Amino acid sequence: MKSTRKQIVLTHEERTRLEHIASHPGTPQKHVWRAHIILTLGDGNGLVDTMRQTGRSKPTVCRWWDRFVKERVDGLLYDATRLPGKQPISPEKVKRLITLAMSPPPPNRGCWTLKALADKVGNIALSTAHGILKCHGLKPHQVRTFKVSKDPRYELKVKDVVGLYVDPPDHAVVLSADEKPGIQAMGRTQSPLPIKPGQAATQTHDYKRNGTTGLLAALDIATSKVTGRMVDRHRSEEFLSFLD
Repeated sequence: MKSTRKQIVLTHEERTRLEHIASHPGTPQKHVWRAHIILTLGDGNGLVDTMRQTGRSKPTVCRWWDRFVKERVDGLLYDATRLPGKQPISPEKVKRLITLAMSPPPPNRGCWTLKALADKVGNIALSTAHGILKCHGLKPHQVRTFKVSKDPRYELKVKDVVGLYVDPPDHAVVLSADEKPGIQAMGRTQSPLPIKPGQAATQTHDYKRNGTTGLLAALDIATSKVTGRMVDRHRSEEFLSFLD
């Protein structure tokens, strides 16, 4: 394949510098293979031979061929492919992407995905969409639940409870109590074996159900002491007995 690009002719200084870049152990690998491309072209090889010897694709070889013709060795040492300060996408697309990410997802979708957003906006890479969302602190794939009471006196009740915690009455004990019923009481079918030198502790893979139990617990706000009791039933009788 004969290329219409300008043939590369290396000066002695350029070849020396390229060979130093290609052989120096501290050179980034991307600079090493770029130097190899130009050295191969400078040896009189064509496009196909250069692709074969360097293992690089046609677009890659052509890109750095053109860059070297315009800027010589210095052009191989930077990665900018667009003018400094030029926006990768238009502000209108950025605004549309943000608006979409903050809007309800399409029908039959639980949430917006990067691919769905990029396809909707059009001509935008997934990495670019991810960067824009990250910059604006948007995570459309995450959902947090909430619940607000419809009790008209909810605010007054919250103030009463929080007030006890923040400013309890003098000579009073404030307890925060609750119950956890229906706890599965499960155990292994056999007793576990202890750890030994060179051998980890072992236990059976299966378990047996021993019924259910309930937990009543109270936190002393002043001392942070927790008092608990296991109960078979969780009626008001057990709860009042626990409070007593």
